[in-house]
Amino acid sequence: MLKRTIYIGNPSYLRLKQHQLVVACTNTKEPKGTVPIEDMALLVLDHPQITLSTQLINRLMGNTVAIVHCDNHHLPSGLMLPMAGHSQLTERWRHQLAASIPLKKQLWKQTITAKITNQKELLAKYQQPTEAMNVYLQKLVSGDETNMEGKAANHYWKYILTDFQRERFGEAPNNFLNFGYAVLRSIVARALVSSGLLPAMGIFHKNKYNPYCLADDIMEPYRPFVDLLVLEYITLHPTEEELTQQAKAHLLTIATQDVLIDAKKRPLLVAVTTTTASLYKCFTGERRTILYPLMV
Repeated sequence: MLKRTIYIGNPSYLRLKQHQLVVACTNTKEPKGTVPIEDMALLVLDHPQITLSTQLINRLMGNTVAIVHCDNHHLPSGLMLPMAGHSQLTERWRHQLAASIPLKKQLWKQTITAKITNQKELLAKYQQPTEAMNVYLQKLVSGDETNMEGKAANHYWKYILTDFQRERFGEAPNNFLNFGYAVLRSIVARALVSSGLLPAMGIFHKNKYNPYCLADDIMEPYRPFVDLLVLEYITLHPTEEELTQQAKAHLLTIATQDVLIDAKKRPLLVAVTTTTASLYKCFTGERRTILYPLMV
């Protein structure tokens, strides 16, 4: 059964009862709904008047449920994950930390190859020029020393959205993209922890202030799936610029989007765990390539 993403956008009191998340009224404590903890993957908290019991948090962490906290702008600002998500945690960290620089550069090349390939597929889906993307793929070298990722991104954003500049805090649909990427990052970080990997130690990203460098690496080929959801939404709602609950509900379906990975069609949430499991095998020498998704 595919794990669920639970979004809480109203004042609520969240507690645990008989292995279930109980969503209750803040004043009366009367239950409004329940969700089995074992069915959950993400819990998104998007209202300042939400209270959680410690028992509930313990149970969520014990089941590797990622808790995503949203700020006053309704964008994810915090992520809580269990310290230990795998029984062989120390051994797995040892393999990850021992990875050589040449191996990391090869893994980064594979990552950017998958990202540019998916960007190219999305451009083709919207009948936009893709020839330049083939050139960038051909010129890609170990570690992406010549920054083909950046050159491909310039071409991609130029054609995939009209009169658009990709910015962290820019005009719409940047806010839609930022929300989707933040949810995607949480999904990837959760999968890394489940595979016994250390999210802070990236293969390319290395900012000392970033606790999710590896998640930021591994999510790159998955970003175009968020872009597709945003494109679909703004096509249906061309005048909408606010990140409404309707828009967020649409973007939260990212976990259930179908992708093609290892020649099989899988929900994105499942595919991410396939990717992180293959990454670990690359660290141990059991595999030479990371399994990444293709757009279907």
